[in-house]
Amino acid sequence: MLNKQKLKMTNETNTNIERIVPDTSIIIEGLLSDKIGKREISPKEIIIHEAVLAELEHQANLGKAIGFLGLDEIKRIKDLSDKNNFQFSFKGQRPRAAEIRHASLGEIDALIRQLSYDEGATLITSDKVQSEVALARGMKAVYFKPPEKGLKKLKLEKFFDETTMSVHLRENVMPYSKRGMPGNWTFDALRKAILKQEEIQDISREVIEEAKLRKDGFIEIERAGSTIVQLGKFRIVITKPPFSDGWEITAVRPVRKLNLNDYKLSEKLMKRISEQAEGILVAGSPGMGKTTFSQGLAEFYASKNKVVKTVEAPRDLVLPENVTQYAISHGDAQEIHDILLLSRPDHTIFDEMRNTDDFKLFADLRLAGVGMVGVVHATNPIDAIQRFLGRIEMGVIPQVIDTVFFIKDGYINKVLALKMTVKVPSGMTEADLARPVVVVNDFETGKLEYELYSYGEQTVVIPVQENKGQEKGIHKLAASSIEDFFRKYSNNSEVEVINDNKCTVFVPERDIAKIIGKQGKNIAEIEKKLGMSVEVRELGNSTQKQENQKEVPYKFEIKKNNIIFQLDIKMQNKDVDVLLNDEFLMTAKAGKSGLIKVKKNNNVGRIILNAVNKGEKVRLVV
Repeated sequence: MLNKQKLKMTNETNTNIERIVPDTSIIIEGLLSDKIGKREISPKEIIIHEAVLAELEHQANLGKAIGFLGLDEIKRIKDLSDKNNFQFSFKGQRPRAAEIRHASLGEIDALIRQLSYDEGATLITSDKVQSEVALARGMKAVYFKPPEKGLKKLKLEKFFDETTMSVHLRENVMPYSKRGMPGNWTFDALRKAILKQEEIQDISREVIEEAKLRKDGFIEIERAGSTIVQLGKFRIVITKPPFSDGWEITAVRPVRKLNLNDYKLSEKLMKRISEQAEGILVAGSPGMGKTTFSQGLAEFYASKNKVVKTVEAPRDLVLPENVTQYAISHGDAQEIHDILLLSRPDHTIFDEMRNTDDFKLFADLRLAGVGMVGVVHATNPIDAIQRFLGRIEMGVIPQVIDTVFFIKDGYINKVLALKMTVKVPSGMTEADLARPVVVVNDFETGKLEYELYSYGEQTVVIPVQENKGQEKGIHKLAASSIEDFFRKYSNNSEVEVINDNKCTVFVPERDIAKIIGKQGKNIAEIEKKLGMSVEVRELGNSTQKQENQKEVPYKFEIKKNNIIFQLDIKMQNKDVDVLLNDEFLMTAKAGKSGLIKVKKNNNVGRIILNAVNKGEKVRLVV
């Protein structure tokens, strides 16, 4: 009996099936209408469970294409019932919301099997698990294997030629394309006729349907207003209302495939890639060729008998079969972390790092000993490194990143090398100012370009080369920090950094003696702490400066721990001088909401509170 049932399940030309109950899988695949149209099945009655309709409705309401595909199939079956003269009906109870949410756990399938059993009908399915469960229960069932469709030419492909980098389709607008190569392309209209919404919807539906059926197709991300699909060599982004103000499709594909030899790398650089570089960043602006270069790196490592894997969102790298591609959009950071550590790759390509979790995962895997290549968007090479600041400790940056490739116009524009050393930062001279410094050198020339180090509580990135006519970044930073240092000696101070070894401090006459100290002991101690010579002068008349300043209106409020100055939102992120009886008290930066907070228990806070209690005037100026 069991063998006969198994035989029946593999017989896809059975015309003796009179009563049919199809499940959701066969409906979505569109196989039932196809079999009836070809006379492979000639039923007398087809019964659709209300649960099938409810599940498809749920998927359609979520904006998922499979919902619309299934509803279209039901309409085709109903039309065939009139044409081929068989009964068509809906039966069963509509499932509860919880059953719809747990459809993946088999709740809907169980309802459909029960209806088929109660009606004495044959269950038709393209879900292997569903068919096996029905067979185990002794039910009549027929399993139709989903066909593997060939690589048919998509409607989207008619907009591409051999030089097209990307196609941009939007409703009520002419279709456009980018043609050429990275850094040398044109943006051209493809036709004069505008695209109707129906045409874009039809293209979208075809793309999503093909992605579900083809081995080289993946729906990477599917949300209510957007869908990201990888279909063969095409990366396709579909957006629709309410996420966008109209239907839009952006399709991108690589226009050329390069290996490392095509980049004409120096022998020195090839040696570093082969033997030393383990934490690589590939940086550049969008469309500059980062992905193409990363593919070249992946293929190079794979050709050296290395185990290579990728982490992508979406999976758009075109790589040989021996490279496994993981989709982070179909897992999470912890799953990717565990899989990569257990599978022990020699190199991992992390394409399109965007958020903090991506950067932390990259750093964690690199510190675990996995060779990493990360792709990031950046307008210049140092920006790629700075994206790690605040996300990982500065001291481990050279262990995470050792080489940065900056790609521009499809070519390697610059290569940076990173290492950690202990030294006195450039621009400082005193030996006791030595600290850990991350030095960033041009790899080919060895020229020092940037230094990263801690300055007070800040991590700073300082360009080493001085630009003519501009004050060094370190001077600006030092002037601000020295002013903060002298707040303990004077409420009103200005600092001018003369050079790397000397600065001038301007304070009111009454504070000079306190700063100098007896026999100059105090100023000597200050110079030792600052690592530079300090000249103290009387703060001159700042009348001209005051004439150019504008008073800022504010609301004053005293909280439990803070004094609050509420400024207009337009003042956000602006430096504001606080004056007490027209004497300078402090400079503060207004926050994002226009707030300036001063702690009540610090020296300035106590001065302000005392002045307000006495009825003295506190002014804010810019």
